[in-house]
Amino acid sequence: MSEFPRLAPRRWLSGVGHAAVAGPATPGIKSGVRAMIRDGFGLATVLARRGASDALNRRVQERFGIDLPHGPRRSAASGVVFAGTGPGAWLVLTERDEGGDCHEFAARLSSELDGVGSVSDQSDGHALIRLSGACVRETLAKLIPIDVHARAFEVGQVASTVAAHVGVTLWRLPDEAQEAAVFEVLMFRSLARSFWHALAEAAGEHGFSG
Repeated sequence: MSEFPRLAPRRWLSGVGHAAVAGPATPGIKSGVRAMIRDGFGLATVLARRGASDALNRRVQERFGIDLPHGPRRSAASGVVFAGTGPGAWLVLTERDEGGDCHEFAARLSSELDGVGSVSDQSDGHALIRLSGACVRETLAKLIPIDVHARAFEVGQVASTVAAHVGVTLWRLPDEAQEAAVFEVLMFRSLARSFWHALAEAAGEHGFSG
């Protein structure tokens, strides 16, 4: 009886040629957009149980020291992030503990929020990319139909939108330097390669490093 092949996890960019990974090279142009692939994170969705919104807010505050954001905002403390994505709905993100399993986070979260929130593990289903650089806004403007200027999209704000026909959730982090914005973009892993190709093309004129 033949044995089943052993399956091994691989990154969603595995097998993509160097040009697609690094983006178009523009001689003499310094990288105006930098992309960093975030690995090893735990991700879950949380939905408030019916009639338990206030209780959920108190529980999150007690367990994580976070005031649950209401509306499209993100709140973070002690390595845990709650990002509002809809009425009574949040994405919850955490860094994986060294040597730990990202799936353990969803199980722990489900235990912590038992009775007030419904938790679903999303850790294997998504890709997360951090974007930064002096020209990141100009690049995003080619990909998404929302205004990401500092006046319109503040630090901590969250948006569910599309980028080059790929559904994404986008949030803004604190600037790394004056006028150098930082964003993170979350999408389904199955669509991440398509997003990466579109990103590389959109950022090419500014210089792109990934």
